[in-house]
Amino acid sequence: MSLAPEQRPASTAERQHYATHENHPADTRYRAFLDRLALPLVERVPAGAEGLDYGAGPGPTLSVMLAERGFRTAVYDPFFAPDLGPLRRSYDFITCTEVVEHFHSPADEFDRLNRLLRPGGWLGVMTEMLREGRAFADWHYIRDPTHVCFYRPATMVWIAARFGWTIEFVHRSVVLFRKSLASGFPTV
Repeated sequence: MSLAPEQRPASTAERQHYATHENHPADTRYRAFLDRLALPLVERVPAGAEGLDYGAGPGPTLSVMLAERGFRTAVYDPFFAPDLGPLRRSYDFITCTEVVEHFHSPADEFDRLNRLLRPGGWLGVMTEMLREGRAFADWHYIRDPTHVCFYRPATMVWIAARFGWTIEFVHRSVVLFRKSLASGFPTV
C-alpha cells in the first residue's frame, strides 16, 4: 500500500527531512539497531563478498560496520551519495535499512535491486511491517511524512515469489531475501 503521488513530499522537503537524521558510525545505539540486519546477513554471505548499501542516508554507517567485518560495501543514496557508478555493478549482497518505505515506485526499485544482485546473492531489508491486529490509522510508522510505501509480511512473501527469491524473516522488521543461483528472471 502506498500514498498517492499528490500526497508524497517534494524531493527538496524529503532531502531536508533526511538531513535531520543524526545517524553516525560512532553512535553505539544506532550500530546496535543496524546489527538487526548486519549480524544475520554476515552469517550468510561468504568471506570477501562485496555489497551495496542502497539508500545509505546522510551518515552512512552500515557500510562502515560491514567493512570492519571484512566486507567491502559501496554506498548509494539519491540525495547524499548520488554517484550512479555503484548502480553499474553487481553485488553479492545489498542492504536497504529503513529505505523501502521511501520508495515512490517500489516495483521499479525492486526490479533494480534484482538486477544489481548477483545470482545467489542476498538482499537485506529493514522496515517496520504492518502486522495483523494493528489499525493502519494508529500505526506510528505512517506519521513520518517521507514514508510513502508500507508493507505487510505477506507483501514481502509476494515480493520473494515475484523474483523467485527465498525469504527469511530474521527479526520483526528484518527480511533477508536470497536470489536464486539461476540467472533468469521469473515471470509471475
